[in-house]
Amino acid sequence: MTGSPAITGRDALAYAASRLVRHSAEFGPTPSLAEAGPDARLVLMAGETVILRADPEAVGTALLRPEEAARAGERAVEIFLGRTEGRPVFAGSVAAAAAPLFPTPGYRALDLRALAAEGAVAREEQGLIATAKSLLAWHARHGFCANCGGATAIAAGGFRRECGACGLHHFPRTDPVAIMLVRRGDACLLGRGPHFKPGMYSCLAGFIEPGETVEDAVRRETREETGVAVGAVAYHASQPWPFPASLMIGCVAEGLTEEVRTDPDELEDARWFTRSEVTQMIAGHHPEGLTVPPPTAIAHLLLHDWVENVVGAAAEPGR
Repeated sequence: MTGSPAITGRDALAYAASRLVRHSAEFGPTPSLAEAGPDARLVLMAGETVILRADPEAVGTALLRPEEAARAGERAVEIFLGRTEGRPVFAGSVAAAAAPLFPTPGYRALDLRALAAEGAVAREEQGLIATAKSLLAWHARHGFCANCGGATAIAAGGFRRECGACGLHHFPRTDPVAIMLVRRGDACLLGRGPHFKPGMYSCLAGFIEPGETVEDAVRRETREETGVAVGAVAYHASQPWPFPASLMIGCVAEGLTEEVRTDPDELEDARWFTRSEVTQMIAGHHPEGLTVPPPTAIAHLLLHDWVENVVGAAAEPGR
């Protein structure tokens, strides 16, 4: 909305706020949308886009009334997410081809990156939408049992799938990703992947492997991508990342060496930037036109807090 002050820091992180009181496999029987009553709402995903009810005077909402969502026809998957302010909330998925059934100006179909970049819904709704997208994507990929190959069915309102053949229970997964601000003195280590937009540098990141601590993932990924050795590592913040279902675990790490040797399969470039350079990049005033990710990304938060001296010392003993 025009005239609103810029939101920075943790309040700007996309998908990180939610008022959803989640349903879970332990909560017992769940209602269906048909029996949930007139207060029920539905988050509708059409392919990779979420359907929003637009409001010219305010932000939109993804919490559709059931009769609104009905114009898309039968849903491939329908699950019960839980409640927001006592109101039952469901999520459903339809084919991407259904999106034009919700035309402007009354509706919009947005992918979640555009939704966060625009601030198209209230911040507390972004986390709810992220939950819906991640769960629906998981159901779309887990129609058959990994143990025996039998068909699985939705259970626990959508927070579980059960195999009718062998009885195995399957639960939604979250993929943990370590993202790290590696610092040494008054400089920090940033890299850019080949898919980044021109001039943008960001914190290093990588998936945490089975049997690996967050701290060791930070050290391994930094060494693999840049050759820089890392000592102490400390947690700073986290962010759900629904593409399709990751959790970004933001850390601050102490660099023990300076030489950078990039792996071309991982990074197009990596280098050390001074605090003053990062300040210019955040402000969009770097003389080379270099930038960092937007405030909606946890990489921006790590850099912002380092520039503002909010990032504390890494407390874990170095190696």
